[in-house]
Amino acid sequence: MDGEMLAGWLRQAARPLDVPPDGVAWNLHELEGLLPAGEPRAAAVLVGIVAHEQAPTVLLTRRHDGLRNHAGQVSFPGGRIELDDASPAAAALREAHEEVGLQPAQFTPLGYLDPLLTITGFRVVPLIGLIAPAFVAVPDPEEVAEAFEVSLDLLLDPRQLEEKQLQFGGRLRHVLQYRYEQQRIWGVTASILFNLRERLANATPRRT
Repeated sequence: MDGEMLAGWLRQAARPLDVPPDGVAWNLHELEGLLPAGEPRAAAVLVGIVAHEQAPTVLLTRRHDGLRNHAGQVSFPGGRIELDDASPAAAALREAHEEVGLQPAQFTPLGYLDPLLTITGFRVVPLIGLIAPAFVAVPDPEEVAEAFEVSLDLLLDPRQLEEKQLQFGGRLRHVLQYRYEQQRIWGVTASILFNLRERLANATPRRT
């Protein structure tokens, strides 16, 4: 699939770029009774598909072990939406620039995925788009331990995704995790990729 067709497929699967998604997070039922008190804090992440000619990949990071939330976990570039961010897309791009050096000119935003909640009390809005193949990540060592890419085909393959059970808040939870030996891709990141897979399943690859 060439870059033009990939862009068309992703745009068809995504929510409109000019209307940030509101409403209830799609995974609220999984976390009811486990979330911190108060309103969730607004956050955004950048789901960047690197449009390599041979096969597209997804840009991921492993968070620094000293961070307060989700330390050491594989994640997308992203963070809190600040008051001066014009939109979730603006917040995701700002965070991606700070964390891995992504320039706006190297990214083509295509739309949003569905918002979801994290166990730490964030409401995350994922921005999806294409990253130029020539992009080379420059991780901020205070936030990002490493940046890496994983095949999009692997992450969309249902056979590579499994459910794991864990105890949290006195009850059994089921979380998603990829069968990927190089890194542990699980939790929020795996859920976002699952949402991407489900939305792409209802879209048809086509040229823009």
